[in-house]
Amino acid sequence: MALAAIAALALTGCGRAGAENKKEKPHHKAVQELTTEEFKAKVYDFTADEMVYLSDKPAIVDFAASWCEPCRQIAPILEELAEEYGDQVLVYKVDISKEKKVARAFNISSIPAILYIPVGKDPVLTIGARSKSKFKTEIETFLLGK
Repeated sequence: MALAAIAALALTGCGRAGAENKKEKPHHKAVQELTTEEFKAKVYDFTADEMVYLSDKPAIVDFAASWCEPCRQIAPILEELAEEYGDQVLVYKVDISKEKKVARAFNISSIPAILYIPVGKDPVLTIGARSKSKFKTEIETFLLGK
């Protein structure tokens, strides 16, 4: 009887291990959260005499905070858009609670704040949560010139 119970446990354990092995790998986040130093290296060095956009691809910067409910609501939308647009548009996030210097450099006083940075044109800052379709319209208009 005890042998049957041990065998049943072993089979159950194997079943679980097999199921765990079949699970998908953790999803890679398409939106990259930037520290102040990363922002200065990849987007704008706001401490330089002149701010020059540092990439050859358009970008979206989501200024947000973990305590902000509208920020949490748009986070999955931005992840989806980052996946959909792939290499066409870079999507970054800056946590204003952690990266206060970046928020101050861009005068961010309300969040969520979305900074659209086209290549060779002036950036556009928008405030507030929005739908996925509104984001797509803004990306097409501000970043891709469609």
